[in-house]
Amino acid sequence: MSKLYFRYGAMNSGKSTALLQVAHNYEERGQAVLLVKPAVDTKGEHHVVSRLGVQRRVDILLGKTDNLTSAVEAHLLARANDLPPVRCLLIDEAQFMTPEQVDQALEVALFKGIPIIAYGLRTDFKTQSFPGSRRLMEVAHTLEEMKTICRCGRKAIFNARLSESGRVREGEQVMIDEGSVHYEALCGTCFLSD
Repeated sequence: MSKLYFRYGAMNSGKSTALLQVAHNYEERGQAVLLVKPAVDTKGEHHVVSRLGVQRRVDILLGKTDNLTSAVEAHLLARANDLPPVRCLLIDEAQFMTPEQVDQALEVALFKGIPIIAYGLRTDFKTQSFPGSRRLMEVAHTLEEMKTICRCGRKAIFNARLSESGRVREGEQVMIDEGSVHYEALCGTCFLSD
């Protein structure tokens, strides 16, 4: 039975880098993968972009109202005569998926027999769950935390939103780190002290 995996971590914990490494590992062994990312993530446009500078074009750019099952089926049909078959589906920025799309990912894993590894944040800059992350925590077969460290050296679990004028505490849940907005992973003590 194929499974749905959710690998989550704070900003800069290496999620996109790990996804690209997994894709490389499958392909190095002659096995195909599909890369997916929600379209709301405009950083890198149609690419998964690692902070290390590595990037790769996605196979499916998932719009907010798109059906993941249908998108995967269409992609599989388009490559039906190609070899090798798809052995894994990798999702970057999975927190931006809708709960319905997460349920569709579970269906793909269970009924299409394709393991799915979703990478994303657990919470936003106000420590609130993203709808996609919440649903992944509820239905994923396996939850794996990816760790990073705070500036003080402790384990970072929170994401602080920063701008040129300092820490941002209010605003829209989704704001891609571009221009004057960026994020910093912090431990609980530093997050609450700032």
